[in-house]
Amino acid sequence: MHGTNKATLIGLVAILLWSAIVGLIRSVSDHLGPTGGAAMMYSLASVFLLLSVGHVKLSEFPRRYLAWGSLLFVSYELCLALSIGYASTARQAIEVGMVNYLWPTFTVIAAILFNRQRANWLIVPGFALSIVGICWVLGGDGGFDVAGMLANVRDSPLSYGLAFAGALIWAAYCTVTARIANGKNGVTLFFILVSITLWIKYLLEGGGAMDFSLEAVVYLVLAAGAMGFGYGAWNVGILHGNVTVLAGASYFIAVFSAALSTLLLRAPLSLAFWQGAAMVYGGAILCWLATRNNI
Repeated sequence: MHGTNKATLIGLVAILLWSAIVGLIRSVSDHLGPTGGAAMMYSLASVFLLLSVGHVKLSEFPRRYLAWGSLLFVSYELCLALSIGYASTARQAIEVGMVNYLWPTFTVIAAILFNRQRANWLIVPGFALSIVGICWVLGGDGGFDVAGMLANVRDSPLSYGLAFAGALIWAAYCTVTARIANGKNGVTLFFILVSITLWIKYLLEGGGAMDFSLEAVVYLVLAAGAMGFGYGAWNVGILHGNVTVLAGASYFIAVFSAALSTLLLRAPLSLAFWQGAAMVYGGAILCWLATRNNI
């Protein structure tokens, strides 16, 4: 197999691994708790990253990237893991994952506002379709239902709030690091910082019981592997593969994630959910297309 094709295939594996993260994080949280489970996941994922990506040489990284990258990356991962762990039900965990998937749309908007990325008129319907899609998902089985959406959010406001904040933060991370990273990838360091932060939170909360059953350990290893090796595989794909193919394929993560999560969590999803998910996906694609002819 040609080197570029092989690297692209490795990058596509990362997309599949990331698509399983929502269901796996929720499964680990059910056994080990939202904070303790997340701390275990990121600690083990840090080990996997050290093995796959390698050690971090801080002297090679721009100081601004270390500062802002650390702050934004750690904040995002905390929002992602805890929003899923704090969800009241398995279905809410999947919905939270969909809210987090607003980040591609927000990233394009941020690039336009702050990085002077040029875009055409498709950006308007793309952004609107993404927002309507999320409202459709949160509305429940009835689709776009404002009362149902508000009731759903009120049932777990912290979880949905963290997911929405995470989408904004990741868009900021992508926008900022594109300007100041100088091609460096500090994901290994950032994961270590996430795990340290979570352990501090866990200890400040007084710890908590963890059910280290065989099932819990299996989910923990799978979740950490999906996170750690996912980033490692993506790094290979972006550096040596077909970036255009990988960028286009990454927009399918929302749909893949929902499909894998409903299997892992045994939480059937309504037709309205899939309609909303399709809107979020379609909106992200429109936002991406809005920039393609203006680079």
